[in-house]
Amino acid sequence: MMKFYDCQPAPSPRRVRIFLKEKGIEIPTVQIDLGNKEQLGDAFKAINPDCTVPVLKLEDGTCLTEILAICHYIEVLHPEPCLLGRDAKEQALVLMWNAKIEQLGLLALAEMFRNKTKGMSSRALTGPIDFEQIPELVERGRVRAEAFMARLNEHLSSSDFIAGDQFTLADITALVMIDFAKWSKVMIQDDWLHLQRWYDQVCVRPSAGA
Repeated sequence: MMKFYDCQPAPSPRRVRIFLKEKGIEIPTVQIDLGNKEQLGDAFKAINPDCTVPVLKLEDGTCLTEILAICHYIEVLHPEPCLLGRDAKEQALVLMWNAKIEQLGLLALAEMFRNKTKGMSSRALTGPIDFEQIPELVERGRVRAEAFMARLNEHLSSSDFIAGDQFTLADITALVMIDFAKWSKVMIQDDWLHLQRWYDQVCVRPSAGA
């Protein structure tokens, strides 16, 4: 039986939870207490030496420790509804936009959050090694995140969803990005009408509450 290692408040495993909810799949789940640094203990390091969630442990003991790898594995086993693209072009667009949202949005927000939060004074980066905060990165992260959200707003002026005409992993990643942005008071601006329209549309999906 597969096992999913999760942390309910954290943005990264939420992306997989939404993906699973869209597929109508339930997997036994283990909650990892990131606040109390359970991910840094020897027991979890044996599962994922990178000390991050999510992790999907397969029936044979193989541990998938990256979101895209987990979602790809699930998509192959359960191809409907399709969330990674229906043909070569769609798949390429989903992967492209998913990467852009991660690199230009989520990482910028993480840069903000982890470099300003008091409880992360020595945990400015995930992983087994402690890194001190760099306060100057907070404002840089905000500028990067807001610039990318403005770009998404423009992109959505001609597209119903992030990567085409149907809901995909790219929309899941963008939804989690927008909600994570609220942690640092980065909000959808009043004139980003296309991004707001898209956000309102995806928020009413049952999976958004995962």
